[in-house]
Amino acid sequence: MTRLLRRDGFWDRAAITLSGFCLVHCLATAVFFAVLASAGGALLNPLFHEIGLLIAIVLGFIALGKGVIEHGFIMPAAVGALGLGVMMGALSLAHDGSEVFFTILGVGILALGHDLNYRATHSVR
Repeated sequence: MTRLLRRDGFWDRAAITLSGFCLVHCLATAVFFAVLASAGGALLNPLFHEIGLLIAIVLGFIALGKGVIEHGFIMPAAVGALGLGVMMGALSLAHDGSEVFFTILGVGILALGHDLNYRATHSVR
């Protein structure tokens, strides 16, 4: 387990990949829902989004927290936390398009936090 935690950039890459999957999901859901309204209910299930957010929070805590310990810069974690907060807030919005907008915004901010963390980790060496 400790070997997995020490892999350079692994957690940031995993979190950025998850952010990418989330972005693709949100865009695909919006397009799919617009084209095929009957399938939108299954893809917009709140449980699906809550589980995805929980995974994002866990990956963010591990990767960004590990980064703060390694490089000592708090800004990547703060940016990532802002992104997670925007994503959490988006869950409380109605499914009228604003939820998709704020989820994508939050995912982008979170991915920026992970990118900053990755760069800070690799510039210290």
